[in-house]
Amino acid sequence: MKKPDTILPHLQSLFKKYGRKKHPLNYSNTYQLVVMVVLSAQTTDAAVNKLAPDLFRRTPSFPDLAAMRPEELYPFIKTVRGYRKKAEWLVQIAQAIGDEKNIPLLQSELTKLPGIGRKSANVIIREAGGEPQGIIVDLHVLRVVPRIGITAETNPVKMEKVLMDFIPKKYWNTAGMSFSHLGRELCRPTNPRCAVCCINTICEYHRNAE
Repeated sequence: MKKPDTILPHLQSLFKKYGRKKHPLNYSNTYQLVVMVVLSAQTTDAAVNKLAPDLFRRTPSFPDLAAMRPEELYPFIKTVRGYRKKAEWLVQIAQAIGDEKNIPLLQSELTKLPGIGRKSANVIIREAGGEPQGIIVDLHVLRVVPRIGITAETNPVKMEKVLMDFIPKKYWNTAGMSFSHLGRELCRPTNPRCAVCCINTICEYHRNAE
């Protein structure tokens, strides 16, 4: 595992490039963000973006969503994996929160809601401008971080713990999304574009591939 003082200065270029970039979900407010994050589990962001306009025309707010029966949501979200269970979760979340202004921006409160785990909570907190309480670890982060050489851990919860110990808290909201965007754009599962990566000088994967 690399030491923080040898790698953190180099990560600044990555944070500068991606740190302020929003999540690929095309949401317009925090209500939409919460709904789309729940729907995106095991489903591509592109698929959720495609269905979102029709869904939000029918349910533009938490009160509208809370008034729905889960099966009434099926026609709008049937293209996502596990849509029946997610429809139940969304109605339950809407009934529990009641109004957008009541959305909690605490890990401990968000993860009490059905369908929201640590990764989803971290996304919501980060995108809503909340105080960081963890680091986003999605499938892209799980691929990128071991390649860089920060840790070989592949369990999301354990990797997050390593990253939280490794990276100062002030960068937590920045770091996870930066690694994720790097994975989406350059550090792909096959044929990663190492030559144009801003941190290739510290990346073990790139060094070993040379």
